[in-house]
Amino acid sequence: MLVAPEPPASSEASLRGFVIGITADRRADEQAALFERRGATVLYGPTIRTLPVGEEHALRRVTATTIAEPPEVLIATTGIGLRSWLGAADSWGAGPELLAALENTRVWCRGAKALAAAHIAGLSVDRGDSRPTLAGVIDSLIPTIAPGTRVAVQVDGSGGSEELARLRAAGAVVTTVSAYEWTQATDAGPATRLIRAVIAGRVDAVTFTVGAAFDNLVALAAAEGRAAELLVVLRSGAVVVGCVGPVCAAALERHGLDPVRLTVPAVHRLGPLVRAVAEAVAARRCIVEIAGAQVTLTGATFEVDGRCYALTEVEARLLAALVAGSTGVVAKTDLAAAVWPGENADPHRVEVTVARLRRRLGPDGVLIHSVRRRGYTLRPADILAHATMGRAGGTEAGEVRTEFA
Repeated sequence: MLVAPEPPASSEASLRGFVIGITADRRADEQAALFERRGATVLYGPTIRTLPVGEEHALRRVTATTIAEPPEVLIATTGIGLRSWLGAADSWGAGPELLAALENTRVWCRGAKALAAAHIAGLSVDRGDSRPTLAGVIDSLIPTIAPGTRVAVQVDGSGGSEELARLRAAGAVVTTVSAYEWTQATDAGPATRLIRAVIAGRVDAVTFTVGAAFDNLVALAAAEGRAAELLVVLRSGAVVVGCVGPVCAAALERHGLDPVRLTVPAVHRLGPLVRAVAEAVAARRCIVEIAGAQVTLTGATFEVDGRCYALTEVEARLLAALVAGSTGVVAKTDLAAAVWPGENADPHRVEVTVARLRRRLGPDGVLIHSVRRRGYTLRPADILAHATMGRAGGTEAGEVRTEFA
């Protein structure tokens, strides 16, 4: 398929030809729009649902207890959780009483979102720097409290944290406030399709905004008997894995992902996450320049001097292996391993794919050169002849420069 090239909409990193998987439920449309604005194709695979806690839950009883016996310390861990709690209290007609009860409470915030929610609510924040983890907040809090100190902890959708045991061990009387909960997505179909696409190599990046989304993704893969395959791909670095912050990243690290290979923005918000992932993905665009002709592979899009082709995922993987080895011959066995990892693909399968790829590239199919009994290459002489066709003069054959931009 020949696709007319389009200029990027802005100076932001262009993601045309790349596929981004999104696992979030909250603000998923907003996240998708940010990626699509950069030219990416988005694959939805929500693995989690964020549900408000109903009146029948302990939230109402905890609110009444908080009003009757205000805590000396409140730890706010998430913006959505604090807003949901205060909003629920308002709906019961207890909002003003709750805020009045918290007037003299020392409020400690985990991260910028909780801090912003506390300020908007009019709470007097005692410690509100940008410490990103609950463990960090508790590390700072423990030396300041005496045994018997009443501490209320607004927890995230998981409903609690093992870190709270440290507070109790220090003598604090801990009460948890849970205003929402995380569950698996009602329809597992989209997430299952995302899992299959990641394993098949059709996805360039996956984003996570809460650690529970990754836990659920692995659980869904396990239900299909493919958790090990999924983790191998994600641990390998073949896919850009974006996490909104260190708390989210910690969940992935527990599954064996190397923190060095995780993309985590300096500011733990959705916009910076999208920018960080976009830059990491765009950096994987492969460019080969030969005698003035520019050959670019961007995800599943191949471009030769402005002529743009949409490839299948198999064709893209094969061409990526050829571009990566553009100064030499790539053996058929190496191509088979790159295109069908974990499978015993025979050389004939490579030959068939190369033939199909040449047809798809039309006149640019001559760039793929067969080397008898050895394999295939993007031979400099072939590219040079094609690039200089119809031009006066030329450049010495064999001038090849490969870069990853």
